[in-house]
Amino acid sequence: MTARFGFLLSSVLLLSGCGYHSVNSAVHLPGNVRVLAIPSFKNAANSYQTQAVFTQAVIHEFNSRTSYRVVAGEDSDADATLEGTITSFQIIPLTYDNTTGQTSSYLVTIAAKLQLVDRDKKVIWENPHYLFRQQYEQIQDLASFIQEDSAATRRLAREFASAAVADILESF
Repeated sequence: MTARFGFLLSSVLLLSGCGYHSVNSAVHLPGNVRVLAIPSFKNAANSYQTQAVFTQAVIHEFNSRTSYRVVAGEDSDADATLEGTITSFQIIPLTYDNTTGQTSSYLVTIAAKLQLVDRDKKVIWENPHYLFRQQYEQIQDLASFIQEDSAATRRLAREFASAAVADILESF
């Protein structure tokens, strides 16, 4: 009897502390949140329209992964508002081609912060230190490529949105 009780107790303790949770359980969001407003993120970096791409990616991710009604922009009737700021945007040469002397790969880094507030502007969740990096190979003028054809920024935005929404919903 004691061995059976010990096994049962250790099983309960093991399972309760291992992080299992049901899919789509919104740990950080109160149960009364049904409508989520996502206004355009702010841009504190010198990067053209980066905030618009990141905002759209987060809206798309919430729409595809949750049943919340997501409102693009400000909404005074929303139960919660997700505010974001792109804090930095950097393009750094990584490697060089010895024969041409040209940069052959770059590292693009975007830092951002997010804050989820309720109707009373009380902070529900925040992460001021999102950091995303992506390496790009042999593009002659990467700075103008990213500003004019923002494929690199869109790729970073999708990764950012996936991580941010997972963090908000699942506490990881």
